[in-house]
Amino acid sequence: MANIKIENLTFTYPGASQPALKSVSLDVKEGELLLVIGRSGCGKSTLLRHLKTALTPHGSSEGSVLVNGTRLSDIPEREQAERIGFVFQHPDDQIVTDKVWHELAFGLESLGMDAAGMRLRVAEMASYFGLENVFYKNVSELSGGQKQLLNLASVMALSPDLIVLDEPTSQLDPIAAFNFLTTVKKLNTELGITVILTEHRLEEALPFADKVAVMENGSITVPDTPRNTARNLYASHSPMFAAMPAAAKLSCELGMDNVALTPGEGRGMLLSMGLAPKLISDKPEKANVKEPVIEASELYFRYEKDEPDILKKLDFDIYAGEIYGLVGGNGAGKSTLLSVLSGARTPYRGKIIIGGQRKKGRFSAFEERIGMLSQDPRTVFSGNTVGEDLKTAAMNRGGEDVEKRIADAARLMDIEDLLDRNPFDLSGGEQQRTAIAIVMLTQPRVLLLDEPTKGMDAAVKAAFGEKLCELRNGGTAILIVTHDTEFCAEFADRVGMMFDGSIVTENATREFFCRNTFYTTAANRIARDVYMNAILTEEVAGLVREDKQRR
Repeated sequence: MANIKIENLTFTYPGASQPALKSVSLDVKEGELLLVIGRSGCGKSTLLRHLKTALTPHGSSEGSVLVNGTRLSDIPEREQAERIGFVFQHPDDQIVTDKVWHELAFGLESLGMDAAGMRLRVAEMASYFGLENVFYKNVSELSGGQKQLLNLASVMALSPDLIVLDEPTSQLDPIAAFNFLTTVKKLNTELGITVILTEHRLEEALPFADKVAVMENGSITVPDTPRNTARNLYASHSPMFAAMPAAAKLSCELGMDNVALTPGEGRGMLLSMGLAPKLISDKPEKANVKEPVIEASELYFRYEKDEPDILKKLDFDIYAGEIYGLVGGNGAGKSTLLSVLSGARTPYRGKIIIGGQRKKGRFSAFEERIGMLSQDPRTVFSGNTVGEDLKTAAMNRGGEDVEKRIADAARLMDIEDLLDRNPFDLSGGEQQRTAIAIVMLTQPRVLLLDEPTKGMDAAVKAAFGEKLCELRNGGTAILIVTHDTEFCAEFADRVGMMFDGSIVTENATREFFCRNTFYTTAANRIARDVYMNAILTEEVAGLVREDKQRR
């Protein structure tokens, strides 16, 4: 087991005017699961990368990192490879081989383990992590959740004392994310492995933590329990409180003595109040122009001739002036649908009509004014600085007030202080915000966004949602593929669910989420026995206050 002690760690990137880490001191006890939270760009990833010499970023640093009393710099890299496992935010960034079983064996083979020991270790990891059914598959055939589980299994094959995870669930659907974090917690409790984890999705992560440390502008608080952390963030009016789980927010906002962390605890809290069940009225329907911008019917698509279909008899339409949220498990075909609608890929059967005109083969998304953001934000970067990329996007669109549009986009996405940075040197959340600003500067009529809120903190996410509403009200059609059910519930007009290559159901947002068991919001799971069609935490808190006042 590993005890981690960080003492007065200060780190500055080359050319930066301010340090990314400022006298950070942290003590993580053996067998603890520490959750590090904070706004995007606050220094979380930079801190985690200092826990493994091979990943430490280039720059100037002071202070020390100790593992079981030994300076990290004095531990040979081979020993670090065995004792310290690291799981990255993007699953594909870590995979180095072609087959699942090759990936499981790669680290062991690199360290020179004998064949018999390697076979035993690989078999054990495949069995424990449920990878038997995909053992001989190509890694490219795995879903995002399976790839991330494979990364964790490959790390665990080396029997580490410490596992460091940098937003590992950012690209996973809610069910896969919960299952992944449950597995991490089992490794922590059953094997005593020390875990240090950063996450923005605190609904699933916070209840698993033993201690929580909050980072802000390169500094870190003394770790505290999850319940105390939620209470302290609420009392200090910290913007990080908006990221707390729905149950914790309800507990604090309603003045409860005990802070609930899970939907089950939150449901018990509401039921104990003796509130009468009722059906609340829906929010006023947002006006839609009801002019179809994209109509797709009976689409079929596969990547290779002899491979299975990814899209199967898929029907879809989206109207000017609406936000459509598309949810579903990893591997359901959501990202493939976006690439087809953008013109990047061509279905082998079916038709797509854009603005009343049928499209055959590949077509120019720019000419059709379709803005597309893929899961990897780095695909839209081409300049040496963020400012260059923003200017290129704005100039390509043309029109007046280019500088003002750039300034507005930078302010909206909170990247004003990043304009002189190379986009590839940014954190995951900063890259995401920058890429969204670039796409939005093209002023698309149709905006296709694949997981746009991953890596965003709560404050930026709220501002981004409001901007999407402005675009919608101006007639833009917006399709969001997302695993962020809370964001979808707050801002989408319609929601659809993909399964096995087709959209199996779609409905108005409130009706969609109230009918589901797993693909729904935490607020709905908490309140459905009392306020049967409430889907937002703020709604539930307001209804409780109203009922209390009537008594």
